[in-house]
Amino acid sequence: MATDYDAPRKTDDEISADSIEELKARRNDKASGVVDEDETEAAEGFELPGADLSGEELSVRVLPAQQDEFTCMSCFLVHHRSQLASFDKDQPICSECAA
Repeated sequence: MATDYDAPRKTDDEISADSIEELKARRNDKASGVVDEDETEAAEGFELPGADLSGEELSVRVLPAQQDEFTCMSCFLVHHRSQLASFDKDQPICSECAA
């Protein structure tokens, strides 16, 4: 919830106006915090501009692993051999995951 820091602060009299009984009544009111909105229905009506990629075809050239590269078995990213920190159960681990 956003807070407006420029809004005037409540005085002691206004704070005490929120009595315990009033707060308990609001807490016991089960309908006060319930939002009657179906999430899937709201998501169906929301569309991002340019989000329809159904007609697009991606073409990416995938290179095989080079001799100076390894795949970290913790994060599954391909790193340069200089990033090799250790071997865990004969599996290479990068320096970021070993930290």
